Amino acid sequence: MNSPVKAIRTPGGFSVRVDPRASAVVLVLAAAAAASAVVLIGSGDFPMSFRDVVDTLLGNGTAAQEFIVRELRLPRVLVAVLVGASLALSGAIFQSLSRNPLGSPDVIGFGQGATVGALAVIVLFGGDSLAVSGGAVAGGLLTGVLVRLLAWKRGVQGFRLVLVGIGVAAMLTAVIHYLITKADLVDATRATLWMTGSLDGRDWAQVRPLLIMCAVLLPVVLAHGRPLRMLEMGDDAAYGLGVPVERTRIVLMGSGVLFIAVATAAAGPISFVALSAPQLARRLTRSPGPNLAAAAVTGAALLLVADWVATNAFTDRQLPVGVVTGVLGGCYLLWLLVTERRAGRI
Repeated sequence: MNSPVKAIRTPGGFSVRVDPRASAVVLVLAAAAAASAVVLIGSGDFPMSFRDVVDTLLGNGTAAQEFIVRELRLPRVLVAVLVGASLALSGAIFQSLSRNPLGSPDVIGFGQGATVGALAVIVLFGGDSLAVSGGAVAGGLLTGVLVRLLAWKRGVQGFRLVLVGIGVAAMLTAVIHYLITKADLVDATRATLWMTGSLDGRDWAQVRPLLIMCAVLLPVVLAHGRPLRMLEMGDDAAYGLGVPVERTRIVLMGSGVLFIAVATAAAGPISFVALSAPQLARRLTRSPGPNLAAAAVTGAALLLVADWVATNAFTDRQLPVGVVTGVLGGCYLLWLLVTERRAGRI
């Protein structure tokens, strides 16, 4: 049963709708993500206790602890938080626009487009990490434009968007394999490692672009939260409620593509976070709509936990985080398909 939504009015005459259950879920998940971040910072070849990590973050650690936390481990954790939140927000946007739980950017081609852009830079031009990031962003944006053009027929309908996106994803996957076969051994190894999705070696150079993107796009997406909820009811209903449908869809699609492209540029194509985090957030909040805040903190917590598993659960062998999310996400996708089939939606 859904919790009642309350309206909070400010002295200036503004009102804010608050769902107590959804707000509580966001707070709990944010606390879980923060605790996971501290535990992840404290793990490694130089283990630190929870209290030592907190003291160091507050500026009370030794010189060695300050260096290990602030220069080596904190950037990686911040990249995990920002990438997880970005992937989840992109997934929430496209699942709401398509009105389909399978309408995730890594299912409908945008993640593959970013991967093709990055691989083209690695294989064809031998570019450095900055050029690879630029190629990923450009590939994601071009794929977004292509999918929109192919899906357009008096508007972009959700079912058509998913079908076109799956077809584009299949073609881009073939391009990915072609680029790898054309690469020499060194570039092919580099490309394969990048494609796995990893947080190893991430530093402040990857944190800054993610922070800038989130600072710019997050207010835009949150401001369109209500129109996005209206679009879930269909274009006609949204028009009737005064939503500028096409303009809203363009802004949200562009934001979603940028989220997935910049996240892919920072950490590689980490799979299934964009697919699973929004759906988990919906089930936890039991609230209709995109649940953008809940999806963001769910994605951050998922990627932090997955990274801890990848680095600590296999004794002395560390795995790329994309391997863990791929295994967990594949199990989730099978469960989702079975659930949707039983419900008669596929």
